[in-house]
Amino acid sequence: MPSEGTSVALDLIPVDVVAPRLKKFAVGSIVVGVLLAVIASFFLPVVVAVVLGLVVAVPTAGSAWVGIRRRIWLADNVVHIRGGFRTKRLVVPDVVTAELQVRVARIDQVSLRLYDGKTRATIALALYTGGGGRELPILALRSLADALWTTELVPAAAIASVLVDQLKAEARDAGLSERPLHRAVELVRDAGRTPIATLTDREVVELTS
Repeated sequence: MPSEGTSVALDLIPVDVVAPRLKKFAVGSIVVGVLLAVIASFFLPVVVAVVLGLVVAVPTAGSAWVGIRRRIWLADNVVHIRGGFRTKRLVVPDVVTAELQVRVARIDQVSLRLYDGKTRATIALALYTGGGGRELPILALRSLADALWTTELVPAAAIASVLVDQLKAEARDAGLSERPLHRAVELVRDAGRTPIATLTDREVVELTS
C-alpha cells in the first residue's frame, strides 16, 4: 500500500494473508498449462497445443495476479481502490450516495457502498459465519467514520455513527448481538429480505439505538 499521507488499510482480509495461497494457485495453473501444452503437442500442431495451454493457464493465473495486487485504503479522505491495472479514487467529502448493504448466505457480509458522482467503491466491513467472523479493525472503522463526517450527506453521517458504535463494541469485546454490523445481518434475515438487501435510512439509524 502506498505511504501517502496517513494511509489506513481498508482490506477486510489483508492481502498478505491470502497472497501465498494465490501465488501457489497461479504457479500451479501455469505448470498445468505447460504440461497440457507439451502433452497436446504430441497429438496436435504445436501452435494449437500452445494456445490450449495458454487458455488453461492465463485466465486462472491472471485472476490470482489481480487478487494479489488488489488493495483498498483511505488517505486524506480519499478511498483508493487498486485493481489489476489501475487505481480508482473516490473523494469521500463529495459522496452523493452512502449505503449499507447486507448479503445473507453461508457467510454473511456487511458492506459500505459509496459513490461520489464519478467512482463507486464497495468496502467490506464484516464477515460473519456461525458464532464468529471477521470485522474491519478499529483504526479502519474510526478513519472511515471521520471521513464520512466530512460529507453533507445525512445517510453518510448515520453510517458514521454506526461505525463508531461498532468500533466501541469491538474495543470492549462485546458479544455479536451488541455489534451493530451483526445486528444489520439479523435485521435483514428476520425481515426475510435475503440474499442481498440495502438498509433504509431508518434501519441504519436503528442500528445505533
